Amino acid sequence: MTRAYRRIGGHLAAFAFAAGLIAQTAAEACTRLVYLGASGRVVTARSMDWKSDVATNLWILPRGVERTGEAGPNSIRWTAKYGSVIASGYDISTTDGVNEAGLSANLLWLVESEYPKFDAGSKPGLTIAAWAQYVLDNFGTVAEAVEALRREPFTIITDAVPGETRLATLHLSMSDATGDSAIVEYIGGKQVIHHDRRYQVMTNSPTFDKQLALASYWEQIGGTVMLPGTNRAADRFVRASFYANAIPKFEDPNRAVASVFSVIRNVSVPFGLNTPDQPNISSTRWRTVVDHARKLYFFESALTPNTFWVDLKKIDFATTAGTRKLDLGPDQDHVYAGDATDRFAAAKPFAFLGLTP
Repeated sequence: MTRAYRRIGGHLAAFAFAAGLIAQTAAEACTRLVYLGASGRVVTARSMDWKSDVATNLWILPRGVERTGEAGPNSIRWTAKYGSVIASGYDISTTDGVNEAGLSANLLWLVESEYPKFDAGSKPGLTIAAWAQYVLDNFGTVAEAVEALRREPFTIITDAVPGETRLATLHLSMSDATGDSAIVEYIGGKQVIHHDRRYQVMTNSPTFDKQLALASYWEQIGGTVMLPGTNRAADRFVRASFYANAIPKFEDPNRAVASVFSVIRNVSVPFGLNTPDQPNISSTRWRTVVDHARKLYFFESALTPNTFWVDLKKIDFATTAGTRKLDLGPDQDHVYAGDATDRFAAAKPFAFLGLTP
């Protein structure tokens, strides 16, 4: 066999390996990546992929607000230490956001998730709808959050996805202004935390340890030789991992953000995609990018031509300033452009979905 044929055979083996690993991947999808740029610049991006409108709006949530885990009488309780800007899901949960300290949190689908059994008489409960908000409210860095979460102060309680009978199965990613990163999963009823600034990318199935193994395999081939190109989670993980470190480390922050946007778009799913073998495959609904240093939260809908941003430095997060909402419309089709910080309007806080008392 010639060297060229051996090389092609190796590439085909890589595709077979990846296909076998992700054959049972669910249709729901999202991608999150962290860019570590010049002069310590950190930018986090995520895509929200879902088969139907997730009814997202943007919210300004002030500090000093008392919250509950919405798990009945035995709920964890806390007072928000930090204000945050978040993207809601169905206006009953926090799916993505960043707080005034520069900590970002993202919830993505993970079908393998299995949460502990909730014992109403012991450890307090926390609805999965407020999992990301608990992190944004209480911690300023990934390290601080990980230290607290390792003590397992609550039991996560899941519920049905709005309009469906299946339970929400999610995992959590966090990143901060230092470039630190962590992924939290519940596998077999046990919390698993992966904490390292090298963990820049998270997608969906398989579990994060297997995603790392897959990425290591593809690193041996090299992204300039071949990259897997499907919309499956493992393929998106490999592409995002390569591009997040292959794009230039720009000194210009606007160039850095533009470059990160180009990567998260590369791993997005075309809007309205419909394939015979996967009729319910998820489309990318929207994308967010966080510039941690400048405290800018960028938002881009798949259905509008513009990207806009929210400047956290301009926001009064005092309790007295109240909750504010930016209505994005059905399928996030309302058009905003440029700095939309002043477009938020006073609103009644949404209620996190939880157990019925």
